[in-house]
Amino acid sequence: MPTANQPTPLPANVPVCPVRGSVIYPTMVQHIDASRALSINAIEAAMAGDKVILIVSQRDKDVDDPQGADLYDVGTACNVLRVRKNPDGTVQMLVAAVSRARVTRYERGEYLTADVEALPTETGDTVELQALARELREKFETVAQGGRIGAESVQAIQGKDDPGEMADHIAFNLDFKLEDKQAVLEAARLTDRVRRVLTLLDTEQEVQAVQARIRAQVKEEIDKNQREYYLREQMKVIQKELQGGDDGEEGDEAEAFRAKIDALGLSPEVKKEIDREVNRLARMHPDAAEASVIRTYLTWVTELPWNVRSDDRLDVAEAAGILDEDHYGLEKVKDRVLEFLAVRRLRRERAERGELDAAEVNKGPILVFTGPPGVGKTSIAQSIAKSLGRKYVRIALGGARDESDIRGHRRTYIGAMPGRIIQGIRTAGTKNPVILLDEVDKLGSSYQGDPSAALLEVLDPAQNQHFTDHYMGVPFDLSEVMFIATANYPEQIPAALMDRMEVIEFSSYIEQEKLEIAKRYLLPRQLTANGLKPNQISFTDAALERLISHYTREAGVRNLEREIGTVARKVARRIATGEVKRVKVTDKELDRYLGQARHVPETEGQEDKVGVSTGMFYTPVGGDILFVETSVMPGKGLVLTGQLGDVMKESARAALTYIKTNAERFHIDRERIENSEIHIHVPAGAIPKEGPSAGGAMVTSLISALSGIPARHDVAMTGEMTLTGRYLPIGGLKEKVLGARRAGIKHIIMPGANEGDLRDIPVHLRSSMRFHPCETVDQVLDVALVGGLKALETPRGEATEVAAPPAKRRATRRSTGASA
Repeated sequence: MPTANQPTPLPANVPVCPVRGSVIYPTMVQHIDASRALSINAIEAAMAGDKVILIVSQRDKDVDDPQGADLYDVGTACNVLRVRKNPDGTVQMLVAAVSRARVTRYERGEYLTADVEALPTETGDTVELQALARELREKFETVAQGGRIGAESVQAIQGKDDPGEMADHIAFNLDFKLEDKQAVLEAARLTDRVRRVLTLLDTEQEVQAVQARIRAQVKEEIDKNQREYYLREQMKVIQKELQGGDDGEEGDEAEAFRAKIDALGLSPEVKKEIDREVNRLARMHPDAAEASVIRTYLTWVTELPWNVRSDDRLDVAEAAGILDEDHYGLEKVKDRVLEFLAVRRLRRERAERGELDAAEVNKGPILVFTGPPGVGKTSIAQSIAKSLGRKYVRIALGGARDESDIRGHRRTYIGAMPGRIIQGIRTAGTKNPVILLDEVDKLGSSYQGDPSAALLEVLDPAQNQHFTDHYMGVPFDLSEVMFIATANYPEQIPAALMDRMEVIEFSSYIEQEKLEIAKRYLLPRQLTANGLKPNQISFTDAALERLISHYTREAGVRNLEREIGTVARKVARRIATGEVKRVKVTDKELDRYLGQARHVPETEGQEDKVGVSTGMFYTPVGGDILFVETSVMPGKGLVLTGQLGDVMKESARAALTYIKTNAERFHIDRERIENSEIHIHVPAGAIPKEGPSAGGAMVTSLISALSGIPARHDVAMTGEMTLTGRYLPIGGLKEKVLGARRAGIKHIIMPGANEGDLRDIPVHLRSSMRFHPCETVDQVLDVALVGGLKALETPRGEATEVAAPPAKRRATRRSTGASA
């Protein structure tokens, strides 16, 4: 049966000395240093009384002025043997622990006092206690071999015969948690106390085993490093001897690369691969052929910006200002770019608040700018980089036919180099530049591979985080790069590549926009380039307008800038020779500097004529008008001339079929149609013409020639017709209308479905013209013919067989092809 040891009688109320981070057990004699007034007052009270004091541990050692709630409920009653005051005001006390004591109530005054009662100890089963005591002694001897306890303490503990005393002294001397030591103090049953200490010893034994294993691994690593260092030093000495005692820098080359690579902050996988190359270089003779290859490779590795970034400046208002400052017009393009930047800014703000993964910030569509040459695709990409505060790199892809241009060459080839993407990253010096892939539609393919296929991974945000260049052989993160592509003909971009990009279309500039661009950008730039001051030369608006319309024919402004530069050089010569001091260039003086006008815009007809209608066409360099002439003479068949494409020929046949179907309604002799040769000609035969949008002009010209009713000379039309008389929508309306206005046309016939496209035309240009949206061919004829549909449906005399020849025109067109 378990028995209880009678505790030592204690006073009912004793002073309390709180201690931090330690527990004292009965039978121990310990020094206690007191520096807090609370503890010093308690010691003085104990010495003035019966010299009994309660030592209790604090729950939180950081509390400087503990209350009763901050202390444990079980402490150790001690007899104060000796007290010594130090010169600094602290007190050192020697106590002998007597027994465990439970606190029933704390009271606070100048010091803490407690009502206590002695805590009896139950011994438990004797046989079980003997077994536990034997196990405790064996485990302690095992743990003591680890050297965590001093030799004197080990001998003192091993000399204890009482299991309780042994358990208490083990708990005191080993570095257990305060909570665990307090639990040992509070255990009333002796067997429970011994079990708690045994559990703590098991934990300590496991910790010591892990420490021993770690110590052995560290020692092995140190020995390995020392061995490698010793061998490397030997290699340096051997290489020095082989080089005739010359110090050279070769011996330290590998170490220099190691230092640079360590500073790059590479991922473990990448660093492991690169360290392998450094070790190969260290083992090679400096003059070995492969050493030069490895040396070049490591130079590329160390010069790449693996973790260097430029901070994005995502101020949408500032970006708008930069775009407006650098470019005139292009409002839709600017709006899309600002939307793109705004999304980036909102994503970054969400990432900073922890609402979005940081990797998602840079994800977004790859922009591709499409449009004719010279309209600002490349320069607006520079403005985007400028507004973002990023580095700008341009990679010209026109004519690239080798996959290695993108992915690089493998190092096994002589003269191998990384691809253009990695080269551009190194040039930028940051891992998040703006990279312009210029002329992406000009990529070719050959037996050396398809570079457009290599771009699929580069331009895919889901894959380019691990882009691996063949030369580098290790992945490089391209997800932070902002890629922008440009193309003149988007239909030539492979479908898989196009699917990864968002198209932003650049249309050709209108004449008013070219005029503003010339005054704001081109003229100041050319004055500087040719050494002229602003007060030495000036252009009138009329001169610039004539320069645009009569000396250039383009969608952009490159040729316009060249012509301005030509005039500026000739003026510079006159000023340099002293002929003049300043020159004002007017429209009448352009011939003097540039010669005869090279392009004379088409103008409207001078009078209404039978069989002659006015159509509109669009080319990459802008829009213009064309004339459709029809002649009817004895014979059979339909003759088409003027270098017409297949679709345009089909429009003519459809127009003739429509007229045959409605011949009775239009009072046209059907038999006459069958017995006549109908000749349709579109002048400027050197220019290929294609497209369905000349259907309205074709049917108007045919009906005018067959009915004898003149077509109006001040009306131009565009639209596709069907056999049933429907008038279908077309493309390029803006450019066509601007070309018609330049020709002096006042009335425009257009499909009703294209009415929304009029919003793209500036208001001041729309207000000077009248537009006629039409849904049917009848509506077209009602506007295009003199007298309208009423004149056509009224019976009349026999129509004129041969249309009068059109007025002679001075128009000349460049052979670039036109789309009606």
